[in-house]
Amino acid sequence: MKIFFALLAVLSVWNVHAQKIFDVRDYGAKGDGVAQDTAAIQTALDECGNAGGGIVRFPAGVYLSRPIVLHSATTVELDAGATLLATTNQSDFMKTPGDWLKARSSDFVPFISGKDLTDVCFTGGGTIDGSGAVWWGEAEKARRSVSGYTLPRPNLVVLERCQRVRMENVTLQNSPKFHFVPDECEDVVVSNVTILAPEHAANTDGIDPSACKDVLITKCHIDNGDDNVAIKAGHKVAGREFASEDITVTDCIFLHGHGMSIGSETLGGVRNVTVKDCVFCGTENGIRIKSQRGKGGLVEDIHYEDIQMTNVDPAVTFTCYYTFNSAKDPAQKAVPQNDSAQAVTEGTPVFRNISVSHLTATCQRGAGIIIGLPESMISNVIFKDVKISAVSGMEIKNATGIQMENVRVTADKGEPFILRNAQVTGL
Repeated sequence: MKIFFALLAVLSVWNVHAQKIFDVRDYGAKGDGVAQDTAAIQTALDECGNAGGGIVRFPAGVYLSRPIVLHSATTVELDAGATLLATTNQSDFMKTPGDWLKARSSDFVPFISGKDLTDVCFTGGGTIDGSGAVWWGEAEKARRSVSGYTLPRPNLVVLERCQRVRMENVTLQNSPKFHFVPDECEDVVVSNVTILAPEHAANTDGIDPSACKDVLITKCHIDNGDDNVAIKAGHKVAGREFASEDITVTDCIFLHGHGMSIGSETLGGVRNVTVKDCVFCGTENGIRIKSQRGKGGLVEDIHYEDIQMTNVDPAVTFTCYYTFNSAKDPAQKAVPQNDSAQAVTEGTPVFRNISVSHLTATCQRGAGIIIGLPESMISNVIFKDVKISAVSGMEIKNATGIQMENVRVTADKGEPFILRNAQVTGL
């Protein structure tokens, strides 16, 4: 009952705010894609914040802007046909203008940002475009020079320590780097969002909930150049046993990209993640949990169900030897074949209590890998009603308590399962 009345109170507040509209054109925005509308947009956002909240509306048009900052109780409403477009001058996104190719990640600001806010919403059917093409060429050049290297660049939308966040019915596209990063946020819903970036656009993650609690990602279409979704927990969060927990990803379509990932930063811990009713097509990696010594932590109670994959590479990747490889990297770093157990520390990855059910997949190459550490074996993983067709089989190494129930892996070459220091039942 308390929850019911609290919800009514929130809805009441939002209804009042919804009556206050701050149209960016009323503040001087041209929306012609040529004039810079930054000042007008930021003034509308500031006035909305000062008034206690409301709707900042973007009618149809193209609004060219430098970085902008949000306030609490603000709905950013991009009408259908409206595009909020980032400028193409890299210096606009630097705290101190300079040579962006020599900058650190901390030297950049996101296109859209907000900190310590409540009740933030993006909606309306329009588009937020990061003009990423002016950044990607150098980033790809750097990645090819040093496999897995991420050239520092700004992200598109970053919200830090915010509560009650909604991102719905919009398109995010062409981010210089990650598209949407809720960081240490609670009660986040991402619904019916389309995220687009070219396959070759390095590090253009779709949605990266980082150290977040109570997250729902649903009915999203993500076609990009890196992780479609990446749940991260790079640090501990005060007052929480697990930095990232209670996260559901459902009814999403993943095309190009590096799949549905947890990690690689898991030091703060990840718990209670459910991925269900999702479709993967042509995706590099399907479901993936990735970490490495020094960046790991406890990842447990992870559930995948009703997953369909076509032409993925591979279907399943659970690895404690993540080395920032992409399947398309010109040089691949191999997992050591004769690694010795090391001392268990706070940064040792621990993966346990994972279930995969009702998954079907066709794979470009391997079916998948489950590879723990000799000092920290992946444990208690259940596969049920799983069918995978691939060129080569599934490798399981340094793992215990792996259960197969009605599982069929068909490999064109070699054995369907390759076991090394692994305890597997039901084969």
